[in-house]
Amino acid sequence: MALINRIRENSALTIGILTIALLAFIIGDYFTSQSFGSSGQQEVGEINGVGIDRQEFTKLVEAQRQQQELSTGRSATEQELKNIREQVWEQLVQSNAFQDEYDALGIDVTSDELREMIQGTKNLHPFIRQQFTDPQTGVFNASQHREFINAAANKTLPPGQQLVWDNFKSSLIQIRKSEKYQNLVSAGDYITTAEAKKEYEVQNNKASAEYLYVPFYSVLDSTVTVTSNEVEKYYSKHSNEFQGIDSRSIDYVLYQVLPSAEDSANLQLEINDLARGLAAAQNPDAFASANSDVNNPKLWGAAEVSNELKAAISTSIVGGLIGPIKEGQNYSIYKYQGTQQDTVSTLRASHILIRAEGADDASKAEARVKAQNLLAQIKGGGNFEALARINGTDGTAQVGGDLGFFSNNGQMIPAFETAVFAHSGTGLIPRLIETDFGFHIVKVTEAKSNVRYKIAAITKILEPSEITLNDTYQLAESLRTGVETIDQLKTAVEADGDLVLLSAERVSASATGFSSLQDAREIVLWAYDSKIEVGDVADRVFVLGDTYVIAGLKAASDKESPKAADFKSQIEAKVRNQKKADVLIAKLGSASGDFGAIAKSYGAGALLESVTDINMLTGMLNSAGIDGVAIGKLFGMKVNESSKPFAGDNGVFMMKKLDETLAPEIADYSKYKDDISQKVGVYGNAQAADQAVREAAEIVDRRSKLF
Repeated sequence: MALINRIRENSALTIGILTIALLAFIIGDYFTSQSFGSSGQQEVGEINGVGIDRQEFTKLVEAQRQQQELSTGRSATEQELKNIREQVWEQLVQSNAFQDEYDALGIDVTSDELREMIQGTKNLHPFIRQQFTDPQTGVFNASQHREFINAAANKTLPPGQQLVWDNFKSSLIQIRKSEKYQNLVSAGDYITTAEAKKEYEVQNNKASAEYLYVPFYSVLDSTVTVTSNEVEKYYSKHSNEFQGIDSRSIDYVLYQVLPSAEDSANLQLEINDLARGLAAAQNPDAFASANSDVNNPKLWGAAEVSNELKAAISTSIVGGLIGPIKEGQNYSIYKYQGTQQDTVSTLRASHILIRAEGADDASKAEARVKAQNLLAQIKGGGNFEALARINGTDGTAQVGGDLGFFSNNGQMIPAFETAVFAHSGTGLIPRLIETDFGFHIVKVTEAKSNVRYKIAAITKILEPSEITLNDTYQLAESLRTGVETIDQLKTAVEADGDLVLLSAERVSASATGFSSLQDAREIVLWAYDSKIEVGDVADRVFVLGDTYVIAGLKAASDKESPKAADFKSQIEAKVRNQKKADVLIAKLGSASGDFGAIAKSYGAGALLESVTDINMLTGMLNSAGIDGVAIGKLFGMKVNESSKPFAGDNGVFMMKKLDETLAPEIADYSKYKDDISQKVGVYGNAQAADQAVREAAEIVDRRSKLF
């Protein structure tokens, strides 16, 4: 039974294999009983025409959550719960969208095949092999695997594990079907010689040209007006170019709760009382521990004592009180009880690390010379921190080389530690320190010390009192009850000089926060509630820790019902460029002479440029960059042919093709077949097929709006 206990304790198994098993069991049973379908309640989504009821989806998630918590012995985290929802949803997609594909292709798994995947020696499934492989050695434990399989076959596993294992075998069938489907589609990948030849030509045909280019940005946007009717008209013609998204734009007002003057005064009185108690305490450490908001040490090393506290200790006597000392919102009082010597010393230092660029002796010698030169600069008065920022080759360069405090207890590699702790006092160590990392220039900024301070410390945190919290909440609630719409909220904010109306644009349905609010999921869910309309203000004050929020829905876009307004800024830019192009083409088309004369006639903004031997794949047009329209136009022209003005991606062009070099025929296009394969990817067609099945199933996923 030792193996079974190991399986029970193996989180990888319980959360990996057993998770899949339970999902397959619950969902399979669920579909058998035909429980899914519209029940008039809010749906989580739709897959292949099957409505996924929210209540029933939640039951599946809850069952999986309970199983995971039973396996791990702890509550599921928010991230784990999110992962569970994703797993449940994917199982539903597989069952509804892909099973018909498997049936049509005759994809199945025989009992012999399943047996081989579970207990075979040649085709053991990777999921099974992983669970019986030592992660340290990578060795598969065949005897443990055999013992477990025998226990499962003889029904001697604990009942719960037996049920999960039996259903895992069923889920493995679905996993194997999916693998077969992907392999089948991938096996159909074939790149023809004609495709490879075209790729060869795209990479190797060359063209040279001169052109006149007027970028769109040279015409001020403010001179071109785009109306809402033009936006609507453009969208109606090009709606297939825009992918709808779920987003919400939120206007909101923050009430940040801060300690009041009365809170500060009360804390000062409390600290005064605690100071008297600490001074009189027979056991200062116990008194401090019982009254502090923060767990402080009893023995303080150099790294834990602030400069202000260290200065106070230097003038204090044993038994003396120090403080209060303020650090942020923390106020601390200290009772100094003397010092003791430690076996370990601590210091603070900075360094500049110069690494060798290669492993050879020449690279190492070059690094040494550079380090020696830097050391000489510093000895001559150079600024250590500035030189560290410029020349340092590790993460400390950003902070002037500061390593912080460290002790001679193995924190640093031996060669570095020995050399630094051999230095007395502070200042630059006058020689290089060589380690496996490179050459170090080191400055000790706080001298080594093995002194530990015996201090009883009480730290109190200045926080808003309940009265302050309630008073601020009432202010927020008073604003909320006085407004029902965004317009009313704006008016109220404008009338109150202490308030600011903030905005968060295009917040996604899955967002957990926005702007400076990191835990605002409740507000996001409110904004995505189907009952909320644009212009509404929330019917409650959102409480996010010590922050109160009044929120209103300013704008909304929905993936399922996109509209022109959702893409207003994008469409305006396209229409504006079209209008610019019309004007520029007309102006350039009326000019005469060569490109130089036309550019001169046009004036500022017209650029006369040329390119030599560019290809279609990676060709760059100098100022215009990668402009697909213009490059395509160039390769479609004849040598010495000049074009009329035309609009490219980034501006208007007039172009003359000066020369071209066509790649010669070659006997073997294998390299270019490989190039295409790399672009597509190993499972490119399988991924495309997977995506096609999902698109055909017309999957509607509303989970992020509901959870």
